[in-house]
Amino acid sequence: MKLPLPPRWLRRLILWPLPVIGGVFYAVSAPLWFLAAILLSYKLPGQMRLARSLGLATVYLAVEVLIIVSCFALWIGSGFGWRIKSERFIYLHYSLLRLSLAILVGTGRRLFALNIAVASKGIPASTEADGAPLIVMSRHAGPADSILLMHEVMNWHGRRPRIVMSDLLQFDPAFDILLNRLPNRFISTNGFASVKAISELAKGMTNADALVIFPEGGNFTEGKRVKMIERLRVGGFEAAAKRAQELRNVLPPRPAGSLAALGAAPHADAVFVAHTGIDKIAGVGDLWTALPDNKTLHIQWRVVKAKDLPKDALDQRELLYLAWEEIDRWIARHKDASAKADPSFHNSLN
Repeated sequence: MKLPLPPRWLRRLILWPLPVIGGVFYAVSAPLWFLAAILLSYKLPGQMRLARSLGLATVYLAVEVLIIVSCFALWIGSGFGWRIKSERFIYLHYSLLRLSLAILVGTGRRLFALNIAVASKGIPASTEADGAPLIVMSRHAGPADSILLMHEVMNWHGRRPRIVMSDLLQFDPAFDILLNRLPNRFISTNGFASVKAISELAKGMTNADALVIFPEGGNFTEGKRVKMIERLRVGGFEAAAKRAQELRNVLPPRPAGSLAALGAAPHADAVFVAHTGIDKIAGVGDLWTALPDNKTLHIQWRVVKAKDLPKDALDQRELLYLAWEEIDRWIARHKDASAKADPSFHNSLN
């Protein structure tokens, strides 16, 4: 059952101060927490996994406080919100997002010996004369992969992400404040209103921008996969259900949002992103079992230039399905975390 999202004024009153208040109390007692974690780590499996997990949680809380305090300072500096949407303050908020992602990803990589292997780079530089905006369509397997993907996108020659995400992420105060000040869209339904919002988000992009969307509509689980196949069958889409049944590692893509973005930005290049390695981290508790030492996140993308994209919506839908079928096969070939990135994904749809 989906939790109802409280109105913005209530979130501002109750949720926004919580990380700052919690951070103050945690800072006072942090030595005791780390002492207990170190002592218990000797009794638990893994090499100091409890202490390292607490370290990651500490940094995450620190980043939450950093974002909230910085956003408050930027609000004051903008004339109490008067110029908060100006180009200068958009730039400053993106800089804050880039710094926060760099801290989180850098900490995760060091504490858990996480290696990120990126292959098939083909992202055009935003400074090139013929550079184009990007529409990034990625598989979805949890919040950890989203953070890592955003970090990668912002490193693609300083790309500024425009993210399509669930409205429930606004329960996180840092996401709620920072991402609502940038050109992003929090989506609550899969209906016409959401498609229209995605279309509006894609308009006006420059070669410095990258719209990021997750066509599956949520994190992959086997239960969701079975339900979506059954829903297609009940709806009379037997051919689509049979095709979806062949997908073992991803959910069948919901094309409406992606097609809306492509239609609103016909000058944009399309980027299909495959990744695997930390698929089972759907929440904080999964860190304990799913993220041992020396984990490798394999990321692979394929760029289709705007001039090579089909113009017909049905052909674009077919391209999306073909990409997802190849992503599914690519993930199957990379189930072993020690496997090397396979370059065939880049060329498989040519």
